Amino acid sequence: MTYAYLFKYIIIGDTGVGKSCLLLQFTDKRFQPVHDLTIGVEFGARMVNIDGKQIKLQIWDTAGQESFRSITRSYYRGAAGALLVYDITRRETFNHLTSWLEDARQHSSSNMVIMLIGNKSDLESRRDVRREEGEAFAREHGLIFMETSAKTACNVEEANGIKIGPQQSISTPVGPSACPRSPRDTGSDSGCC
Repeated sequence: MTYAYLFKYIIIGDTGVGKSCLLLQFTDKRFQPVHDLTIGVEFGARMVNIDGKQIKLQIWDTAGQESFRSITRSYYRGAAGALLVYDITRRETFNHLTSWLEDARQHSSSNMVIMLIGNKSDLESRRDVRREEGEAFAREHGLIFMETSAKTACNVEEANGIKIGPQQSISTPVGPSACPRSPRDTGSDSGCC
């Protein structure tokens, strides 16, 4: 299939924050509750139509383990954007954001758009990082902010820049900023998604 534009972006953050699940939900529209750890990088792609133009999105899901950081750094080159993901139920993943952001800014072009994603919003009763903290971090560092749930697909399309209007860039999310709360949390303790 031919396309007018190709946009590459990467998904970065600690291990177990749901990066692979976000990719799977976006590319295949499905959730896999148990997911193997990513070794190095995984790749996904999806064609979207925006304003009558076919656009190919290449998404690179990077490993979150420290031992793969040097490999991950090479994937910043040529990326138009990055999703910097943390798990709202695990404070330590939020505490590591500064390190991931420094890496992203050091190894990418200065015009790469970075979106901060607080994932696992379906686990509200187990929340360890307040939404306001994510918003403040994003504001302080000039990032776009959104909370998502790979499990319920809440804001997954928006986080990947799909729901955009004619005057917005491909990396500007629109739509609801908060996912509706589920009547009860049904997540597992697997550490993923």
